[in-house]
Amino acid sequence: MNFWETSDNKTIESKSTFDASNNFDPIPNNTDVLAVIDSAAWANNQYNGDYIAIAWTILSPDEFGKRKIFQNIKVMHDNEKTSDKAKKMLAAIDSNAGGKLLKSGEQPDDAMLTKSLTGKQMILKLQVWEMTGDDGQTRSGNWVCAVSPKGKIAKPADEDIDF
Repeated sequence: MNFWETSDNKTIESKSTFDASNNFDPIPNNTDVLAVIDSAAWANNQYNGDYIAIAWTILSPDEFGKRKIFQNIKVMHDNEKTSDKAKKMLAAIDSNAGGKLLKSGEQPDDAMLTKSLTGKQMILKLQVWEMTGDDGQTRSGNWVCAVSPKGKIAKPADEDIDF
């Protein structure tokens, strides 16, 4: 097979533009999904500083299967309350994944995050976020408001969580 052929044997044409948008509507508020952690690692950007980035793949229900949820856990945030809430979320994820990170008592590195969290399944409760960009367009997506063990319904915290 030629590298520049698609899976249906069509030759890819040379074009200067490509749009990969999926135009998915966000999953509705308070939806519980079974998901697996694909990756967990430290990341950094100008808005959040250092944070732990987790990528989830939804396994069920089937209508949302294979969709991705990206979670930024702001454990190093300047606001102490935000950082504390983020650490509690990470501890809950870790607990559902076997509890190795919290038991170590240390700040996890990428290798520890990967070994301890990836491949682990749990129930996520999803909420919808919306924001208006500099271009005036409103964008939306999902964020994880609660986690629970596989087979149990996730319950959100009593307070708003900024992850």
